Amino acid sequence: MSKLEDLAERVDRLVLRHQELRRTSALIEQQLAAVTAERDSLRSRLAAARARIDALIERLPPDAAPAAAAAPAPQVQGKAR
Repeated sequence: MSKLEDLAERVDRLVLRHQELRRTSALIEQQLAAVTAERDSLRSRLAAARARIDALIERLPPDAAPAAAAAPAPQVQGKAR
């Protein structure tokens, strides 16, 4: 009878492990959905920001872009530590 009891115990452990894995899988699916939604939101915000930047660039006068690119960057002096 001990073999049958051993088998029953192993089946019980297997059922418990299966339940744990299902719960873990459900949690991972929730996390994936949240991360996917966050990624989609960030992509949308990035696209909107790019559109705003493109619109601002279009509003620049034609001669402003080359002059700004050719001008040297101002030197910033910091305090010595």
